[in-house]
Amino acid sequence: MTKLAIITGGARGIGRACALALAAKGLDIAIIDLLQPEMQRTMAELQALGRTARIYQADVSDHPRAATVIKQIAADFGRIDVLVNNAGRGNPKGILDITETEFDRTIAVNLKSCFNYIQPTVPIMQANGGGRIISMSSLNAHSGGVTSAVSKFSYAAAKAGIIGMTRALAKELGPTIAINCICPGVIETELGNTLTKARGPELTKGIALGRLGTPQDVAELVTFLATVEPNFITGQDFIIDGFQWVV
Repeated sequence: MTKLAIITGGARGIGRACALALAAKGLDIAIIDLLQPEMQRTMAELQALGRTARIYQADVSDHPRAATVIKQIAADFGRIDVLVNNAGRGNPKGILDITETEFDRTIAVNLKSCFNYIQPTVPIMQANGGGRIISMSSLNAHSGGVTSAVSKFSYAAAKAGIIGMTRALAKELGPTIAINCICPGVIETELGNTLTKARGPELTKGIALGRLGTPQDVAELVTFLATVEPNFITGQDFIIDGFQWVV
């Protein structure tokens, strides 16, 4: 039976690249996002690859909605093999400028969303013999948000939380479910285009591989973690930044 991958925030950017890369490996795809036109376009691309693809509109910070969506996906596809927690949002405000509501929203979309989708997915994976979970953290979780970063401390805190969650759940969910997270550096996406266009040459000088990252770079690592066999990798966070030392 064909395996299924769920990608939150899969309508564009890194999420879209992950969806296309996993579809190229033969997986069917369920996309969760708020961006309806972008989801429709990505779904059409996936179907052009010969895969079954469906879209589900949801705010990933909504816990009850997450449970409903996962239940619907399981009914539609009959299984869940891979969950990619990719949805996220930045926040550029510092500690003296951010409001409580803004801080809570940053945590809810980036960190709580992982909990929202992992919790209802785990029983389905366990009943099916296991699965893979990959969550998108950030280089900011390690650096604290360098000056080149779009987002600052609240985003860094949320993304660092994903690393802690990943390590703890690797112990809790093994041996049948492997869970890892990825920490991208500067990636050229729709959300980051303002930064990369303004500071692209400067940022590139501080990256050992001499270029900015692409969504496809991240998608290749996601695909490896989602599909590699045999698998002996869990509880890890992978930095993918071309070795960036610019501050």
